[in-house]
Amino acid sequence: MLTFPSRIKHSLDGPPNSFFPPTRIKSRGQECPRHTGKSSVQSAQMPITVRSFAKINLGLGIGPLRADGFHELRTVYQTIALHDVIRVRVERGSGIEVRCEDSRVPRDESNTCYRVVERAMAVLKVRGRVVIEIEKRLPVQGGLGGASANAVAALLGLERALKKELPAPERLRIAAEVGSDLPLFLVGGTVLGVGRGEEVYPLPDLPAIPCVVATPDIGVSTPKAFADWDLLLSPRPQGLKQASSAEDRSSPKLTPPAASDRMGEFGRVLSAWLGGQSQSEHRQDKHKSGRASSGVPVSKGRGRAETPLLDLVRTGIENDFEQVVFPKYPELYEVERVLERASAVYASLSGSGSATYGLFSSRAAAEKAAARLRKDGIPATATTTLTRSQYWKKIFD
Repeated sequence: MLTFPSRIKHSLDGPPNSFFPPTRIKSRGQECPRHTGKSSVQSAQMPITVRSFAKINLGLGIGPLRADGFHELRTVYQTIALHDVIRVRVERGSGIEVRCEDSRVPRDESNTCYRVVERAMAVLKVRGRVVIEIEKRLPVQGGLGGASANAVAALLGLERALKKELPAPERLRIAAEVGSDLPLFLVGGTVLGVGRGEEVYPLPDLPAIPCVVATPDIGVSTPKAFADWDLLLSPRPQGLKQASSAEDRSSPKLTPPAASDRMGEFGRVLSAWLGGQSQSEHRQDKHKSGRASSGVPVSKGRGRAETPLLDLVRTGIENDFEQVVFPKYPELYEVERVLERASAVYASLSGSGSATYGLFSSRAAAEKAAARLRKDGIPATATTTLTRSQYWKKIFD
């Protein structure tokens, strides 16, 4: 059973206001203004520019298939500095227009930005024409949450353009309706995701750490990856031939534990890490010994600041998608191996891929690893994780 320290547990009905943009948010006891009808935009406005930051998954446990067709999940989301740029403009008229030069991005009502803005306009009871421009820098279908981050950026840009704000719980409700990954981008930093990933809890704000994100030109279908996972867990008919040697090399675990067991295991590991972090706050004298709460040595010159996130990934948390994606796309497994050989302290798929990342102890090591991948023809960028405070500070700057 996953447990939460009382200081970080928040329900969807009342997340603390500090997790949202540095603008005034109504308190729970304050009534939202009543609208007797829809107000209309009187004149065109300058576009609002919003950075749409990506995420990586620090471990991802896939649970059983639920009655609603989704899988139960456990994951730790981490926002990073790579981003798209979203511009939102509201003018006279009606309708929503999505503009993007990338032909793979839908421009109709199936676009997540469109769906979020449509819902927000209805709740705010505002009439106007909304133009959303998406400047894509992140890969499409890459596992970095690009479309989800775009939608949240569009929502925040819309609020700023209209000079109106949704109550924080209403934002989360709309986000969760549109997609499982959206709510995490209303928190930022290090975030626990449970349920189908839409139920989010802020984890302790961890220091930023250098990372490398490789984005091979491979589109991995998340629904297909889930289907492959279900097939992997299904009972094998007697006499069914085992995986080939190529699959052995690209998938170290061919028989994962039952889905319910994996959920429990992920919860225990995360709870132990959180407990260690809480204890360390009250044992500053122990930090002087040069060891982190998990027993991991602290690098010279950086001290305790670099270790909390590394403590988490060194607990052995894994991304279950690797067990079904790597056998089909062995080149992704090789990217992970390159990152590990380049001294990454942790390397993994993000989501179902194809983006693969590595966390590093220094910026120099990250830059060297990215250069190595680019030399091999794999697009790769050295960047950094973003703390919650950095995320909200940079999103409109």
